Amino acid sequence: MRRACVTGWPVSHSRSPLIHGFWIKRYNVEGDYSARPVSPQEAVSFYGVFSSSGYLGANVTVPHKEVACAAASTCCGAAERLGVANTLWLEDGRLVADNTDGIGFLASLDQAAPNWSEKTECALIVGAGGASRAVIDALVQRGVGRVELLNRTEARAQEVAERFPGKVRAFGLDALSTRLSSADLVINATSAGLAGAELPVPWERAKDSAIVTDLTYVPLQTPFLRGAASVGLTTVDGLGMLLHQAVPGFERWFGVRPVVDAELRDVVVADLRERDSCS
Repeated sequence: MRRACVTGWPVSHSRSPLIHGFWIKRYNVEGDYSARPVSPQEAVSFYGVFSSSGYLGANVTVPHKEVACAAASTCCGAAERLGVANTLWLEDGRLVADNTDGIGFLASLDQAAPNWSEKTECALIVGAGGASRAVIDALVQRGVGRVELLNRTEARAQEVAERFPGKVRAFGLDALSTRLSSADLVINATSAGLAGAELPVPWERAKDSAIVTDLTYVPLQTPFLRGAASVGLTTVDGLGMLLHQAVPGFERWFGVRPVVDAELRDVVVADLRERDSCS
């Protein structure tokens, strides 16, 4: 039986077992996907000898994405460019790493807002954390001409921008009201939206044609997205990114390229609602 897992600390909150379990059943795969907690103390040794773990691959979540990337014999794609990995697999006993967060982000937009990239000259990202780096990398790879990164601490935004010479301009969060009017794609990569937190945005200044997305998917409709929708803007929630980033790993491990569709989304949304009602 082919075995894969999601690793991190903690990992019990992960929806990856639900997603991959759905696909294993749908495609009649003789395989298993589970959650494998990896404490910070064992992370280096676990990923360092991954070939003896009994798994043929794994997803990696916080706080181990950098450790997993460093442990790999080969980092490809976005993992090589960013130094962080979320997808691992074995090739001839050697650990290979990639980062599919950006792939998932692009695929989610492609599905929910077809032709968005053809209409996007400027993308505005709020938040300069790890998730924003993967999104910037994906936008640059797709060919978006201008990316503007805003962060509460401008120096942090500048630090991230320097990873993409000539591609990204950095600003403080106080520039939001002026930069918003030129953005074709607006992305919230901050934790605002979690636990009801709200990021004040002057949505009346946005382009009527702007597409707005939030990387957070709990709750699905964040205050950021609700604000954009209130002035008639097209919005895309963060769940699609989670679903699509899982596709490359499943194909690597189980030999079938799965489809992200309404049935899978409904299963995960039902789980989100059930956990919310129990909390």
